[in-house]
Order: sequence, then C-alpha cells, then structure tokens
Amino acid sequence: MGGPDRLPLPSTLTADQRAAVEKIESGPRGALFGPFVPLLRSPHLMTRLQLVGEHLRFDAAIAPHLTELVILIVARRWGQDFEWGHHAPLARAAGLGDDVIAAIRDGADITGPDDVRAVWRLVDELENTRALSDSTFASALGTVGDTGVVEVIATVGYYTTLAMVMNAARTPVPHDYERLP
Repeated sequence: MGGPDRLPLPSTLTADQRAAVEKIESGPRGALFGPFVPLLRSPHLMTRLQLVGEHLRFDAAIAPHLTELVILIVARRWGQDFEWGHHAPLARAAGLGDDVIAAIRDGADITGPDDVRAVWRLVDELENTRALSDSTFASALGTVGDTGVVEVIATVGYYTTLAMVMNAARTPVPHDYERLP
C-alpha cells in the first residue's frame, strides 16, 4: 500500500477550502492534518465530517478510553498507521491499558476490564456479523447506555471512513508515530 501521497495539500486553496481550513484550525484539533488533507478536496464534506468527529472525540457520552478503544480497533482492522500512531498515545493517556492496546495491535482475544470488553465485543461482533446478538447489545447497553451504544457505532463508521480515505490517498504517516505490525 506504499507509494507517494496521492492527495497532498493543494498548492493553492479555493475560498471554500480556506474556510474549511479556518474552521478546523479554530476547533479543538487546532490544525489541518492527516485525513483532513485529502478530505479538503471536498471542503463542505470535510467540514461536516470533521464536526461529527469533533463531537465523537471531544463531546461524546462515552468515556475517552472507550472512544480511543474503538478508534484503535478500527485502525487495526484497516491497517491504518496514521490513526494508530495518532491515537495509541491518546488511548494510553485516557487510561486504556497497555495490555489492551497490545491485544488490539496483535489481533489477540478481547481482554480488559468489563467496560472495555463490552464495547470491544460490540465493535467486533458488529463488524464481523453485521448485526448484534441480544446478549452483546444488552452488555453494551448496560455499560454505556443507549446514547453510548449509538455513539460507539457512529465512531466505528466515522473512523472507518477516515481509514478508507487515508488508505486510498496514501496519507503519509509521521516518522515518530507508532506503527502497526
């Protein structure tokens, strides 16, 4: 999947692109980077999409360590080194255990505290079977509530979109980022 960046930052920006850059720079991310560079080709889509991500990362009903768990699971499934390298340190800072991070990285069995296992199982089952059993749904519901279940699912969809965009664009990964095996 290597090769040159297919969608680098354009050398000149349209007025709509400049407005989209200003919007992202004025938000909690503070800069245009990673998936937002190729998404800038569609500035209105990028702005709307990044606002969804802003909610899921910074204002979600689920605990930050669970948000980061979901992001790492998606990054691993898509072989997305940018997302992995960006979010593994954030996951650690949010309290996700190194044992859980290593298990995701290595494709090992679901592990961790009850809340982590319930959310991981939801993501795993939904991605593998395209549905949820009653027991998995009930466990996740009891762990994160109905708003949390919806936000976990939306986080999977959002980060899957970013992974697909970056994989197709061959978005470069900073040299100091931790990478997947």
